[in-house]
Amino acid sequence: PLTPLFGRPGVECYCQHDSGAAVIQLQFLINEGALVSALADDTLHLWNLRQKRPAILHSLKFNRERPIHNFCRLLGSSKSHPGPIVHISDNPMDEGKLLIGFESGTVVLWDLKSKKADYRYTHDEAIHSVAWHHEGKQFICSHSDGTLTIWNVKSPTKPFQTITPHGKQLKDGKKPEPCKPILKVEYKTTRAGEPFIILSGGLSYDTVGRRPCLTVMHGKSTAVLEMDYSIVDFLTLCETPYPNDFQEPYAVVVLLEKDLVLIDLAQNGYPIFENPYPLTIHESPVTCCEYFADCPVDLIPALYSVGARQKRQGYSKKEWPISGGNWGLITQSYPEIIITGHADGSIKFWDASAITLQVLYKLKTAKVFEKSRNKDDRPNTDIVDEDPYAIQIISWCPESRMLCIAGVSAHVIIYRFSKQEVTTEVIPMLEVRLLYEINDVESPDAEQVPPLPTPGTGSNPQSIVPQSHPSTSSSSSDGLRDNVPCLKVKNSPLKQSPGYQIELVIQLVWVSGEPPQQITSLAVNSAYGLVVFGNCNGIAMVDYLQKTVLLNLGTIELYGSNDPYRREPRSPRKTRQPSGAGLCDINEGTMVPEDRCKSPTSGSGSPNNSDDDQKMNNFIEKDVKDNSFSRSRSSSVTSIDKESREAISALHFCETFTRKTDTSPSPCLWVGTTLGTVLVIVLNLPPGGEQRLLQPVIVSPSGTILRLKGAILRMAFLDTTGSLVPPAHEPWRELNVPEDKDEKDKSKKRRPVSVSPSSSQEISENQYAVICSEKQAKVISLPSQNCIYKQNITETSFVLRGDIVSLSNSICLACFCANGHIMTFSLPSLRPLLDVYYLPLTNMRIARTFCFTNNGQALYLVSPTEIQRLTYSQETCENLQEMLGELFTPVETPEAPNRGFFKGLFGGGAQSLDREELFGESASGKASRSLAQHIPGPGGIEGVKGAASGVVGELARARLALDERGQKLGELEEKTAAMLYSADSFSKHAHEMMLKYKDKKWYQF
Repeated sequence: PLTPLFGRPGVECYCQHDSGAAVIQLQFLINEGALVSALADDTLHLWNLRQKRPAILHSLKFNRERPIHNFCRLLGSSKSHPGPIVHISDNPMDEGKLLIGFESGTVVLWDLKSKKADYRYTHDEAIHSVAWHHEGKQFICSHSDGTLTIWNVKSPTKPFQTITPHGKQLKDGKKPEPCKPILKVEYKTTRAGEPFIILSGGLSYDTVGRRPCLTVMHGKSTAVLEMDYSIVDFLTLCETPYPNDFQEPYAVVVLLEKDLVLIDLAQNGYPIFENPYPLTIHESPVTCCEYFADCPVDLIPALYSVGARQKRQGYSKKEWPISGGNWGLITQSYPEIIITGHADGSIKFWDASAITLQVLYKLKTAKVFEKSRNKDDRPNTDIVDEDPYAIQIISWCPESRMLCIAGVSAHVIIYRFSKQEVTTEVIPMLEVRLLYEINDVESPDAEQVPPLPTPGTGSNPQSIVPQSHPSTSSSSSDGLRDNVPCLKVKNSPLKQSPGYQIELVIQLVWVSGEPPQQITSLAVNSAYGLVVFGNCNGIAMVDYLQKTVLLNLGTIELYGSNDPYRREPRSPRKTRQPSGAGLCDINEGTMVPEDRCKSPTSGSGSPNNSDDDQKMNNFIEKDVKDNSFSRSRSSSVTSIDKESREAISALHFCETFTRKTDTSPSPCLWVGTTLGTVLVIVLNLPPGGEQRLLQPVIVSPSGTILRLKGAILRMAFLDTTGSLVPPAHEPWRELNVPEDKDEKDKSKKRRPVSVSPSSSQEISENQYAVICSEKQAKVISLPSQNCIYKQNITETSFVLRGDIVSLSNSICLACFCANGHIMTFSLPSLRPLLDVYYLPLTNMRIARTFCFTNNGQALYLVSPTEIQRLTYSQETCENLQEMLGELFTPVETPEAPNRGFFKGLFGGGAQSLDREELFGESASGKASRSLAQHIPGPGGIEGVKGAASGVVGELARARLALDERGQKLGELEEKTAAMLYSADSFSKHAHEMMLKYKDKKWYQF
């Protein structure tokens, strides 16, 4: 298990225990730079915190055996046994007195010197916890019936006081009704007022459905503080580290199941502190994530400024009280942002530029939909069992700040960033019918090519119509559900705060009783004003500026006459809507001869239905057992049929050469499918400015078809120098503020930012298309469409994630395979650069969240609550030590409480105990070897010994010998210095004693 250590905001690290046993207790050694952890497998670990990466110095593995002490003697009985121990602690004023609390309700004050019980305290109810008063004269117990008992140490017969904090006081003087157990209690005193009694649990049984509570009792006031999650433990922060002084509590740290809360005890109402730690990452389960390194420098401040307005009011005005450690000397020189999508439809932006994460902004996508109040009011959301708003895919353009998300209910939402608050009267929305239909009878002649359809005919299968308002039809003629989306968009005005604001909502609808299939790929382009998405039925493209549907095709319809599998779409469609006005039918008559359409691996074989293909299709279907969304259900389509469909698995907007005869690049969309096919769609965009909103965008297939082995995962483009050609983008600008005349003129002249070659360049200035599938990678030269480099990534496994990233001023392909290997390849030559076995695919969470980004960074969700970041960059590895913060910073220990003259004279005050004299080998003998096994940890010389092996073993052993010699010399030097200091101190004290008593008579002693 991981044990996180948190210091001041920005200082955190993790102690990794190798065993899978739970951590049941932690104890810091105050001002020593050490930590002791106790695990459920009977082991104790001593951690060294005086280094940036904590390491175990020593471990003790205890052997389970029957108790060797006769605890029956404690009770004065030979028949009964006290049972399990739930508490053990010193008397704050006398370390020789040990208070032992048993679960059965018995408490014993044990004298360590005389080895017998001084007092025994018995109670009818089971004990959960015990706490001392700082003077050592009283202690308090919490019980299973919701009561607290306060005992005077010297009065064991009955409790001094019994309190039921949440029990109803009965009028006839009877005992209050029993309550739930009080799991923990703390008793803290103040110098100027009443003590604090802080407890968890103890609520009345009639408070069904009430959230977990922490109760703070101070004098006559009792405050009940409700928590969002169950309380695991709590700890009171005090001004003094000494248990025998007035505690002066100022805050309470509460560990919840999914959060960490700090309560300010010094302010009225007990407000909480604003938490700077990234613990809310699993506030709702993470369903997807994306990682962006080297973002625009103004992006993080912009997100932080709008996120700061979301923060709740009522926080404590004081600074975060946990302030240990120091920050690292350096941070990343470039901004990094992590985006997480969650099961409740929320999206969080995190600043990952330093070692720790800091939440910047939170977006709730579900607020655009009507919430179902009960189960009967959810007729259309049964595409998933639960969490209908869960985020599946995130597409984000950092330069334009356009955000597009795809949800599990087959919905797509496009957001535009704005710093101004707006109220949207009517939420723009479109409904799209995306249907998969194929003739049952295959073409009788494999060599026969079906004729091309005539452009502009009414039976053209590419005719579509936009749904700019909710459809009124809810069922087809045969009574099946039809034209109904899974979610209902709000029809009331929506107030949108600064940040990401809705531009358009797109929903796939039911078709003849078949629910829409979940979206498998998504892309947005701000320069073109287009968003495109696909699933196992087909592909749809939307112009979000004009709010119209441009393309709505089944996957096989993308091939036209060049389908290598000879599938025939049903045409005309029974459920196809009539063609809408203002839209251009797709013209397939512009296709090129068939020889141009063949890829280096094209053939007339049947689809590849290998086991690996089925596995990848399963990934696309999101058949996830350990997260919140499940496979789509349909009564009319079997799972085998769905898995055999060709789904859209990758989409990429770009400006490149679409045909062999092209002399200049043009805007286009590259489409990758699960059968390893890449198709190219040409985009004919109108001029910018006002014309862009008036003239239609014309979309047409180019006829170019490329083939790879396995599902297509990623596509990118390089120029002739090997530099990455990013998609064109529109620079961000504020649209909710009226522009003056000069700004309007500038916006008319503004062209999309693109680094693609201009039309004036010669045809020799070509590009390279990089295509990565789950099995192989290819580099295609454009416009010739020749495969110039090819790399078979894996034969026995398949690639889960592939990204084209920049690293050390060059571009490479990074892949993560299901067999646990991370591999990188140079571009465009596809030479292997790295192949490391890192992590096997143990659950779907890793496959769903693993992603690479620039500068050799990657991340995945290592558990439902934790993000694991990793690097394969040598530069980052070298700087990592400097980036880590210092955990241990020595501070001046406060002065111990003064015993006073009379306490010192008459023997009062705190009594110290020489534990070495009492428990050391001289008094007790050597411990039995069968009791515990000592295991040296890697944090000391012993750990270095174990690491000194392999090729450099001899060198390491030689260095180890020098280190051991240096260590022994250092210990000798320290002992010598200690002896000199001790002699000097003795001489000084002897001289002071001689001066003090030199002139005194014998009767004055």
